[in-house]
Amino acid sequence: MDDRIRDALYNAYTGEAKAALRLKLYAEEAQKEGYDQIAKLFRVISFSEEIHGKRALRVLKDVKSTEENVKDSFESEQKVAEIAYDAMLRLANEMGDKAASLHFSQSRDVEEFHARLYKSTLDDMMSERVTDYYVCTFCGYVSDGVLPEECPVCGFKKDRFVHFE
Repeated sequence: MDDRIRDALYNAYTGEAKAALRLKLYAEEAQKEGYDQIAKLFRVISFSEEIHGKRALRVLKDVKSTEENVKDSFESEQKVAEIAYDAMLRLANEMGDKAASLHFSQSRDVEEFHARLYKSTLDDMMSERVTDYYVCTFCGYVSDGVLPEECPVCGFKKDRFVHFE
């Protein structure tokens, strides 16, 4: 594939992924404000944007075997935690932006947990281990098999976790 086409497809994927997430947040806000129909519209268009993003990834052939996808995800999480968030955290600290600093710090810590989960999955792939996951709705921390009393990253209580069976 020509590099320009690859870049264009990647940009399309990135734009669609951002739009889908942004629209989900807009839907939540509209729902809170009592605009049910507008919230529905935001969710519908978000879903459509996800379809566009998935199509771009498939054309890019970025969806591989499960083992390759787990390895790629592990490497990506490690890189994000070790390089990207550390740089963002340094910037926020230099600028004295405490809210951004807290966000970057907690996100980095959560990304490290994500990397560990992927590494564990790679190690256990053949055993087909079954587990439940619990995700903190504030910082995104993922607990493997145990609902913590409070989030080890942000301190929110267990009632703020979503259970994935």
